[in-house]
Amino acid sequence: MRRLRGILIADPAIVLATVFFGTISLIVSFFDSTGAVQIRVARAWARTLLSVSGIRVRVEGLEQIDPAGSYVFISNHLSYMDTPVALANVPVQFRFLAKRGLFQIPFLGTHLSRAGHIPVPREDPRAAVKTMQLAAETIRQKRISLLIFPEGGRSHDGVLRPFKEGGAYIAIRAGVPVVPMVMLGTRELLPYGGGVVLSGTVTLRILEPIDTQGLTLRDRGALTDRVRELIVQELSVSSVAA
Repeated sequence: MRRLRGILIADPAIVLATVFFGTISLIVSFFDSTGAVQIRVARAWARTLLSVSGIRVRVEGLEQIDPAGSYVFISNHLSYMDTPVALANVPVQFRFLAKRGLFQIPFLGTHLSRAGHIPVPREDPRAAVKTMQLAAETIRQKRISLLIFPEGGRSHDGVLRPFKEGGAYIAIRAGVPVVPMVMLGTRELLPYGGGVVLSGTVTLRILEPIDTQGLTLRDRGALTDRVRELIVQELSVSSVAA
């Protein structure tokens, strides 16, 4: 068992899968400038991780989205397993807006960069604004989607943290709908600081898209609050049901 830039690696199968698919991703990146093939490789990596970990995913709300559409997905963030859950089950060409530290992880960082995922320099507000502008322009030009975890990192205790406004900013500037998305159960299988992935069933719930047409950047705070409230409601309902 070893620690890799903050990620505790306990399962050799996960390490091998990451190295294997990371290598394939690097190779195909020299022949695919769009990142589309690399996303398919990433989906295969995600499905492999879920399979070897014994994680089953129940997906709700897929009918809410058009696989050919462009969106900004905004999700709560409970675990490192949230990323493979999304990759394996959201059938849309999307990229991540992720903290810069992830781009420094061997193989994973190389894939993220060459596949077109976007690093966020959170320590530099001016650079962060430029990054959001670039993300909006990328959505418009490439007609892809973006997935954002607006809490700025995983929840340590499972409690939803305040949302940053970047996702709403990008969606309004790009003129695409915001899609609230809820992860349920991933923290129980791999909590913050955990090193062993447990098997079990998790739920990925896709909520109704929110149209941003007619909104201005001054509306980003209200839009962020609305998205967070919708996710809070879903988490509350699920908690009561459990």
